[in-house]
Amino acid sequence: MIVTDLATHLAVFAEPGPDGRVFIGAKKATPRRNHFNKLWRKACDQVGIKGLHFHDLRHTGNTLAAATGASTRELMTRMGHSTARAALIYQHATAERERLIGQAVSAVVEQARKQDPKPNGHATGT
Repeated sequence: MIVTDLATHLAVFAEPGPDGRVFIGAKKATPRRNHFNKLWRKACDQVGIKGLHFHDLRHTGNTLAAATGASTRELMTRMGHSTARAALIYQHATAERERLIGQAVSAVVEQARKQDPKPNGHATGT
């Protein structure tokens, strides 16, 4: 579970407490960008990942959050964005999401049919 992985990272690599920094350097200071990027590239090379930028993790995480059905407002809060435009970047349309939406619409229609098997016009409540 990802929560276990995050807890391990925080226990081993981060400063303690709710205001602690998530990444600290060997001297317990905030890593400078240039130094951090060197460490990041080295770590990626060691596990055979090419071309992954650290910021790509943010994009991936927020795309996954959007795929769970998070609203634009929830994504804005999660990412600290003040506009919907920025949050919409992460709401990619995927074939899997299209399938899930189709199934959900089908379920709504089936539920309406059960409530009123002989509807006259629109489904109940629409």
